[in-house]
Order: sequence, then structure tokens, then C-alpha cells
Amino acid sequence: MLRYLPFLLVLALWIYAFIDCLNTPEEEVRGLPKVVWVIIILLFGEVLVGPVAWLVAGKARRTPAGGATAARSPRARRAEWVAPDDNPEFLKSLKDETAKNDEKLLKDWEADLRRREDELKRRESGEDPKEG
Repeated sequence: MLRYLPFLLVLALWIYAFIDCLNTPEEEVRGLPKVVWVIIILLFGEVLVGPVAWLVAGKARRTPAGGATAARSPRARRAEWVAPDDNPEFLKSLKDETAKNDEKLLKDWEADLRRREDELKRRESGEDPKEG
């Protein structure tokens, strides 16, 4: 089984580089056009030249704004994002929207209640409820 391991690692790197190249937007590809990189990866993938060249020189790697420092780790970047339930502006918009919906619903219920009370009064007085 171990004799197949190098072949599987080369195949995995080959597939990874190919898919990575296909999924990379054209503006992030360095040096050569994207189509040329795909051909290089496919032609020279068996000897690892194509995939390694793509990973080293073909794709522009993104670094966090201000450089890659320990303070700008993924955990630190995550702190900049605010969950909707912690965002005061979002909560205020919900409150405003909910208040408007609640007022409309209350007015509809009150109108329905008045209509039913009037209908009940007419029935008790002996009038036809469908009149009026």
C-alpha cells in the first residue's frame, strides 16, 4: 500500500492545482493567461512541475490588509464582523418594522371586533345581520 502513496500524493496535488486554477478569477492569475496555466498544469502535472509552478508563481495570494501580522489573524478579523443580533442598527430596523406590523394587525383586529360586536347587537335586537 505504501508504494502507491507517492503516486496518490502527486495525483492529489495535480487535481488540487487544476481545480484551484479553474476556480481562480482571471484578475488574480499572475504571469500567464489562465488558459496557459491550465495547459501547463495538465501537461506537466505528472512530474509536479505544472502544479508547483501554479502554486508558487501563478496565483496572486491574498494577504490581509496591512500585511500578515499576528494581530490580523482570522480570529482577529472575525471580531470585526458583528452578528445580526448584536448589531444595533439591525435590531432598530426590526423594532421599527415589527412596530408597524403590530399596529396594523391591532387595527385590523379592532375593526373585526367592532364588526362582530355590531353583528351580535343586531342579532340580539332581532334585525337581520346581513342588512346594513
